[in-house]
Amino acid sequence: MSAHLTPPARSIDPRGQRFGAALSAIVLVISFATQQFWLAALIGLNLLIAAAFGSRLFLPGRPWPLVKKALRLGPTTPEHEYPPRFAQALGGIFVALGAAAFVVGSTAVGWLLVGAVAGLQTLLAATGYCLGCKMYFLRWWVPSQFARLFGYDDRMLKLPVRPLRRA
Repeated sequence: MSAHLTPPARSIDPRGQRFGAALSAIVLVISFATQQFWLAALIGLNLLIAAAFGSRLFLPGRPWPLVKKALRLGPTTPEHEYPPRFAQALGGIFVALGAAAFVVGSTAVGWLLVGAVAGLQTLLAATGYCLGCKMYFLRWWVPSQFARLFGYDDRMLKLPVRPLRRA
């Protein structure tokens, strides 16, 4: 059996993911406070886009390089991109299910699903603990299919990043 858990992908600054999670959690809370579900839907759509095509497309995380430079923060240990992308996919799916609940008239269920995403985004932002990332490393069918599906995209880009290996 190969020691590779995932195909090659980019390495990312985990602080950027935390920063993006904080901004998206703030937008989700604002959407709830103002009862504007479309704001939550935009965050959910962006989560799905970033999960499918790379975390560099996660708009709430895009200001991180500027913040890092302004605060003169040093380098950190990069992490593999796939666990955060998997977590983004889960978050996007939950918001999409919330949208479906809104469409059928179950606003309480819709806000509950959005609230779960906001809570997990807040947990990531405050502590660095990413539940979706941890779920990625469980040996089950969904994460391996996720890596297989989106691994081809990253290989076509020929990004020079080593695959994640189990220690």
